[in-house]
Amino acid sequence: MNEKEFVKALKEKGIQLTDEQINQFKQYFELLVEWNEKMNLTAITDLEGVYLKHFYDSISASFYFDFTKVTTVCDVGAGAGFPSLPIKICFPHLHVTIVDSLNKRIGFLNHLSEQLNLDHVEFVHARAEEFGQNPKYREKFDVTTARAVARLSVLSEFCIPLVKKGGNFVALKAAAGPEELKDAKKAISTLGAKIKEEYAYKLPVEESDRTLYVFDKIKETPKKYPRKPGVPNKTPIQ
Repeated sequence: MNEKEFVKALKEKGIQLTDEQINQFKQYFELLVEWNEKMNLTAITDLEGVYLKHFYDSISASFYFDFTKVTTVCDVGAGAGFPSLPIKICFPHLHVTIVDSLNKRIGFLNHLSEQLNLDHVEFVHARAEEFGQNPKYREKFDVTTARAVARLSVLSEFCIPLVKKGGNFVALKAAAGPEELKDAKKAISTLGAKIKEEYAYKLPVEESDRTLYVFDKIKETPKKYPRKPGVPNKTPIQ
């Protein structure tokens, strides 16, 4: 998917990019490739791959969840900024907070946001488990999201504690989504959420399977969650 195909595909989904936004994606791609030579941000560095598998794939969450109706978004383990920064470029009103455990990636994100003139963005160097216990961030967001971070039973413990009651956790998954959802049912309920909507669709061009889950936060998360760093991964809530 080249730049023109990307712009056309988004237009067909109701997202009309301005020249400034098109230029922001172009700069994003260039900076991603440049910084990737110094540090490992992504295995995908060809233009068509980045526009399809990073930019379009990230934005596809907005085809099913209405980001125009929310303000604060937290992206857990975003790495090089996916999915939240492509969504932020398309919906500039969003206030985006990204938490990542690697300080080098935070350095890249800070530089990227300066170059792209992104406002209302915050990048925090922390483990997701510790971040979720920080009163400044806990249960403060309209939406939390994540892509390619952990299986859903673990991811729920990272993300749901950050969502305010009445907010949403939006999980972007590949073909294994339905299987992960089965395993995560206890965790989702324990953490104070329930499934609201699920969508199955295909990423264009390569026709690979994607699933998107939207969870409602219906009650406060018990204070003991998230547990200490490393524990959710070793012993997911069963």
